Amino acid sequence: MHLHVLGLSGTFMSALAILAKEAGFKVTGSDANCYPPVSDLLAAKNIPFTEGYEDSTEALKADCVVVGNAIKRGMPVIEAVLDAKKPYTSGPQWLADHLLPRYQVLAVAGTHGKTTTTSMLAFILEEAGLEPGFLIGGVATDFNTSARLGKGSYFVVEADEYDTAFFDKRPKFMHYRPQVAILNNLEFDHADIYADLPAIQQQFHYFLKTIPRSGLVIKPRDDVALNDVLARGEYCSLQDFSSSKDAFWSAELLDDVGLAFDVLQQGKKVATVDWSLIGRFNVENGLAAIAAAFSVGVKPSIAAKALEKFSPVKRRLEVKSARHGITVYDDFAHHPTAILKTLQALKDSLRHQRIFVVLEFASFTMRTGVHANDMADALSVADGVYVLNPSEFNLIDVVKNWRCPYQILPNTAAIIEKVVEALQAKDAVLVMSNRGFENIHTRLIKRIDDKFAEAIHR
Repeated sequence: MHLHVLGLSGTFMSALAILAKEAGFKVTGSDANCYPPVSDLLAAKNIPFTEGYEDSTEALKADCVVVGNAIKRGMPVIEAVLDAKKPYTSGPQWLADHLLPRYQVLAVAGTHGKTTTTSMLAFILEEAGLEPGFLIGGVATDFNTSARLGKGSYFVVEADEYDTAFFDKRPKFMHYRPQVAILNNLEFDHADIYADLPAIQQQFHYFLKTIPRSGLVIKPRDDVALNDVLARGEYCSLQDFSSSKDAFWSAELLDDVGLAFDVLQQGKKVATVDWSLIGRFNVENGLAAIAAAFSVGVKPSIAAKALEKFSPVKRRLEVKSARHGITVYDDFAHHPTAILKTLQALKDSLRHQRIFVVLEFASFTMRTGVHANDMADALSVADGVYVLNPSEFNLIDVVKNWRCPYQILPNTAAIIEKVVEALQAKDAVLVMSNRGFENIHTRLIKRIDDKFAEAIHR
């Protein structure tokens, strides 16, 4: 059976294509502006795609067209599919119909940390010998892929609250029917889909209604928005976690940045994690993954040992270069809270003398200025910020509140030159965007190399 995937280069749709190919389907696709690491992964998996949405040749040959949520009416390929009365479905619906029924599903939802926590949980189950299937919204370094079918009974899925398709406006996670659900946190995001935080809370309430009575919800103890959701109804068992307070699962940090911590289950120490990740937020991600793994029979001690070998997901504080005493990081930043937590963790680690941020307002919520006023706090610990001037709102109106040195620049080339001019040994550059950012990471690293080569030859 031939599937044609529209919107193939999205993190979800590319992962779905990989699963379909492993399941024996012929898979082709279409997309625009496909960039690494997804483009590299698709090439490695031998999944061909056409650039853009004008050519409908492969879509019309397919037995079924799987439509991503980036696809809109008016695009030539979807108009051709509809005119030809080709069978079509959404990605989440296809996953629910064809793959998930064979597994016990563990889902990871929330505003921040979904990709990292999903990867942690899948890796723990793998290290425990359970050979899980998984779908992750990013390339998991330890698996070198974003998805696989697995050979075991469990499937770990990143459960996104973004909408499903132009013909199905429910969140993706409404299709997954998990037995175990991690709810990492909940804040306002996706302003193109939701009017306000209560609108998102309503969808999480519906999501909880899909979990069976025999299921389990794992959540942070003190998340106000999630506690409001749960006050509307609890339909299964609940376990909470905290990195600073008593909870069903809690952590006692053994250093200032979370490089080591004890795991407590109902107040009793059951494991110690000594790993390479930093930040209290990662400790909480790890606690949630340990709790979910325990629910399917994995001892906390085994989970802790797995986390000690865990490698961060690509584009999550990923080191792209560490030459000349300068570290260049790539971070998939899309919300002020995530930006602040990442920056603070890096600052507290004392790894670098100065931290410079290169920032693109990339997601819809960011580039339309919804979170602009919150950026003053988010960036407050940076030693300098270089911002690509957004086209959809006037950044000048809000930067007067920023407490860090900053420059607003018209293009990526100008950003690169200004950053390289300022850099010294022991500095770090943190590139923050959830898009390709015109390949700024590679270009910046090359200019840093050139600068130091020039200095040697003077």
